[in-house]
Amino acid sequence: MFVIIWSYLVKPAELPDFEKIYSGNGAWAKLFSKSEGYRGTELLQDEADPHHMMTIDRWESEQGYAEFMANWRKEYDALDALCEGMTEQEILMGRFFTAT
Repeated sequence: MFVIIWSYLVKPAELPDFEKIYSGNGAWAKLFSKSEGYRGTELLQDEADPHHMMTIDRWESEQGYAEFMANWRKEYDALDALCEGMTEQEILMGRFFTAT
């Protein structure tokens, strides 16, 4: 399993839309699901700060993610641009493999 984790500080007024777009059945998940290698998205909300959110995107393999990006880069970039103003901060926490 290959996992990508992002951390976001969401603008207060954008929180409802952010949750819709970044949830496990939101726009990002729908785009990712065009790939056979996609295994799901989890949206987490910080208990101490409701504007701090994290996403965990799961892929069968790093290769599956790379193939998705090769095939759907234009749509990925368009959705990314649409979401750009929703956050005050966006940090890639890391790209991980399942430990054995």
